[in-house]
Amino acid sequence: MIVIQTTSSRFQPQRLSILLAIFLLLIQEPGILKEEGNTLFKAGDVQGALCCYTKALKLSSNQSESAILHRNRSACYLKLEDYTKAEADASKALDADPGDVKARFRRAQSLQKLGRLNEAFMDAQRCAQLEPTNKAFQELLRQLGAQIQEKSVQLSSTDARVQQMFSLLLDPLAQSVDRQKAAQNLVVLSREEAGAEQIFRNDGVRLIQRLLGSKQEELVLSALRTLVGLCTGHQSRTMAIVNELGMEQLCEVMGSGASSVSLAACHLLQVMFEALTEGMKREIRGKEEAILPEPSRELRSMLRQLVEMMPASSVSGPGRDSAINLLVKQVPRKSQKNPDNSLTLWVIDQGLKKILEVAGTVPEVSEGPPLTDNSHMSCSVLLSKLYDDLKFLLSWLHFGRPGLESKLRAIQTVAVLLQGPSDVGNRTLEISGMMDAVISLCASEDVCHQQVAVEALIHAAGKAKRASFITANGVALLKDLYKKSENDRIRVRALVGLCKLGSAGGTDFSMKQFAEGSTLKLAKQCRKWLCNESLPPASRRWAIEGLAYLTFDADVKEDLAEDRNALQAMFQLAKSEDKTVLFAVASTLVNCTNSYDVEKPDPQMVELAKYAKQHVPEAHPKDAPSFVEKRLMKLLEAGVVSALVCMVKQESPALTETCRECIARVFLALVERQEDRGTVVAQGGGKALLPLVSESTDKGKTKAAQALAKITITSNPEIAFPGERLYEVVRPLVSLLTLDCSLLQNFEALMALTNLAGISERLRQKIIKEKAVPKVEGYMFEEHDLVRAAATECMCNLVLSAEVQKLYVATGNDRLKLLVLYSGEEDERLRKAAAGTLAMLTAEQPELCARIPGTTSHWMEILQALLLSDSVELRHRGVVVTLNMMQANKSLAETLMESEVLEILSVLAKATEQSPVSRTAQDCLDKAMEYGIIKKPEGEGREP
Repeated sequence: MIVIQTTSSRFQPQRLSILLAIFLLLIQEPGILKEEGNTLFKAGDVQGALCCYTKALKLSSNQSESAILHRNRSACYLKLEDYTKAEADASKALDADPGDVKARFRRAQSLQKLGRLNEAFMDAQRCAQLEPTNKAFQELLRQLGAQIQEKSVQLSSTDARVQQMFSLLLDPLAQSVDRQKAAQNLVVLSREEAGAEQIFRNDGVRLIQRLLGSKQEELVLSALRTLVGLCTGHQSRTMAIVNELGMEQLCEVMGSGASSVSLAACHLLQVMFEALTEGMKREIRGKEEAILPEPSRELRSMLRQLVEMMPASSVSGPGRDSAINLLVKQVPRKSQKNPDNSLTLWVIDQGLKKILEVAGTVPEVSEGPPLTDNSHMSCSVLLSKLYDDLKFLLSWLHFGRPGLESKLRAIQTVAVLLQGPSDVGNRTLEISGMMDAVISLCASEDVCHQQVAVEALIHAAGKAKRASFITANGVALLKDLYKKSENDRIRVRALVGLCKLGSAGGTDFSMKQFAEGSTLKLAKQCRKWLCNESLPPASRRWAIEGLAYLTFDADVKEDLAEDRNALQAMFQLAKSEDKTVLFAVASTLVNCTNSYDVEKPDPQMVELAKYAKQHVPEAHPKDAPSFVEKRLMKLLEAGVVSALVCMVKQESPALTETCRECIARVFLALVERQEDRGTVVAQGGGKALLPLVSESTDKGKTKAAQALAKITITSNPEIAFPGERLYEVVRPLVSLLTLDCSLLQNFEALMALTNLAGISERLRQKIIKEKAVPKVEGYMFEEHDLVRAAATECMCNLVLSAEVQKLYVATGNDRLKLLVLYSGEEDERLRKAAAGTLAMLTAEQPELCARIPGTTSHWMEILQALLLSDSVELRHRGVVVTLNMMQANKSLAETLMESEVLEILSVLAKATEQSPVSRTAQDCLDKAMEYGIIKKPEGEGREP
C-alpha cells in the first residue's frame, strides 16, 4: 500500500498533486495490470480480466511483455466465444515469439471454432511436436483429424450432388418438373456451407444468371433463394456475385410485376447489404489471412440502382416499395460510434429529387411511376430518416413550374412530409399561399383535387402547431364537405379531419374542442364506415385514422369495445396488404387499453396549481382500472392477438419503431392478467414479442421484454417459446436488470430467469453468457424484500452450473457468508431461497462446508433455527446442509454433534411418518455413528 504524507502540517497542494500523479502512474503499470488480470481470470471474471489486459497493452512498450498480454487476452476472447479476436491476439503473440506453445494452442482452438480446420491442424501438430506428452494437444489433434476427414467426405458427396443438379438444369431435354426439383434441391444445398462453396466454385453463379432470365416464376424464385444461401454471412462471395450479376439485373427482377419474385429479390438484396455492411464493421481475414477489399464501392453501386428505381415508370408499384424499404433499412444512421455519414449524404445528393418525385405523384391526376397504397407512407418514413440524420434544408425542395398540376404535386409532397419529417412539412405550409391553396382546392369540383387537399389538411391538423389555425379556418369547410359531398372518399376524409380536431385535448377530460356528445357522434360514423364492406379498403382505413384520435375519449373507447363488428373489421384491415393502416390500428389499441404512459402529478403540486388557478388535467371516470380490464377482455374475445401477430410480421417501412412500440404496449396490457396469458401464447403472442425486443424504440423494447417476463413466469417456457426461440428470451429478460427499469420490471425479470435457469444447463449457460450473474448478485442486496428474494431464488437455480459454483469456491469473497446470513433472515421466502442455494452448493462443492463456520459466529444458531422451523421446506434444507457438512469433514461432524443439533436430529429422525426430513436426519446420525462420534443405542435398529 502506498501512503502519501506531507512534510509539514501545512497543506501543500502542489506537492500533493505530484504525489497523486506518481501514485496513478504506479497503479497503471502494465505488470500490475497483468497480475490483476490474471487474478480476475482465475476468479471467473473474464470481462474484468479482458479490460486489465487491454489497458496493459496500451501502456506496454516491451515486445515480450506485449506478447504475453496478447496471449492472455486471447484466452479471454476464447472464454467469451469471440473466436476472431482470439485468433488475432494469438497470432500477434506468435509474431513476437513463434515458440510460444500456449499462444499456438489458443490459435488452434480459435481456428477450429472458425471452421479453418487445416490451419488449426497445423498449429495443433506443432504444439504436439513441442510437447509430445501433453494430453490436451493430443486430444485436439484427434478431434481435428476426425473433423477434416468428415468434411472431406461431405465435400465429396456435396460436389457430386451439385454436379447432378447442374446437369439436370442445363439439359435442354430434361422435363420441366425435373428441372424445378433440381432448382429446389440447389436451394437446399446452398443453405449448407459445403454446398454453397461447391456451387460457387463450380461456376454456379453463371447458371443462376441463366435461371434469372427464364420466364418460369418457380425457376426464378429458386435462383434468388439459392443466391440468398450463397451470400448469407459471406462477404467475399457477396462481392463477387454483385460484380458478376450486376445490380441492374437484380433490381430489374425486383421491379417485375410478380409480387412473390419482387419479395424474394428484395430479401436477397437485404442479405447482400447485411453481408457487405458487416464486412465494413470488422476486419475479415480470408483463408490465407489476406484482408478482403473494402466493400463501399459495391454498396454505392447497390444504392445507386435502388435510387434509380424511384421514378422509373418500368418498375412496378410493389417493386418500388421494396426499393424504398431497402433504402430505409440500409441508409446508415449517424452515430457516435460511426460518425461517417458519407453514404447518407450520397443518397441525399443522388436521390432526394427522385424520392420527392415519388412523394409528389398523384396517380389519378398526373403521369408518373406506378404506386401502391403504401408508397407515400414508405416515402415519408425514408424522408424522415434522412431528415433526422442531416436536417436537410427546405430550400432543397423544388416543386417545378407554376400551374395546377405543379400545385397538386406540391400539396401531395407536403402531405408526405407531414407524415415523416413534420418540421419540414410545417415550414412548407408557412410558404406564402400554400395554406390558401390547400383550402381552396378542398372546395374544388374535381374529386381527385379535393382528395389531395383534404389529406394534406388532415395531416396538418394532427400537428398541435397547426390545429388552432385549422380549427379557426378549416372546421366549417370540413363540416361542409362531410355533409354535402356526394363522394364517399371525400366524406370519410373530411370526417377524419373533424376527428383529429375534436380530440385536440387528448386524454384530458376537461379540454374538449367540440360540444358534449360530438366526439361520440363522430366515432359512431367512423365505426359505420369501418364496417361498410362495400367501400374500398383505402376509404375504410381512414375511418381507423379517425378512431385513433377519437379514442382519447373514454366514452368512445367504451362504445368501440362494445362494437364487436367494428373491432373485427379493424383487425381484418390490420391483416390486409394496406400497410398504411398499421400505425392507426396500433394507436387505437393503445388508447383502448390505456397502455400509454401517464404521469401521476404530485398531490401537493395539484393543490398549488388549483390555488394559482392553473389548468389541472382530469382523468375520465371510464378510464378507471375496472373499465380498462373489461375492455381488454372484449378485445381478446374479438381476436386482437391474431391481428397483432400479423402486424408484427409485416415487412414494410410503415411498421416503424414507434409503431412497434405501440404494439409492444398493447401486448403488455393484454398479459397483465395472469388468466389471459395462456390465450395470448396460444395465438402466437409469445413468438410475436421476440422481434419487438430487438426492433423498436428503447421504451418499446422494455415493454416487450416485460411482457415476455410475465409470460415466462406463469407459462411453461418450453411451450410458450418452443425450440430455439426459448434461448432468444434470455437477452431481453437480462436487459430488464438495470437501474433504468422499475423495481417491478426487475422483479419480473428475475422470476422469469429463475424459471429458465431451472430447465437445462444449456439455458443456464446462455444466461451466464449474457452476463446476468453479476446483475443477479447485485439484486441480492436490494432493500425491497420481494426483489431480494427473487434474486436469491434465481441464484439458487444458477448454482446448478459449475461455472457459478466456481465463483463461490474462489477465495476472497463474501458470497457464501451472504447465503448463510440470509438463511437466518425473518423473510421466509428469502430464507428458503438462501438455504436451498446453500444445500446445493455444499452438495456439489464439499470444500465449502469447512468455510461455513468462518462466515459468521452465528452460523450454528442459523442452522439450528432451520432444523427447528415450522416450515417443512426449511427443515428439509437444514438437514441437507447438515448432512453435507458431516459428510465433508469429520471435525465438522464432531462440532455439530457436540451441540444441540444432535438432539434436534434425534427428534426429527424419530418422526412417525417416514419423510425426506426424517430420512435425511437419520442419515446424519448414521454418519456420526460411522465416524464413531456417537453410538447406536442397544436394541435399536433403523427401519427399512
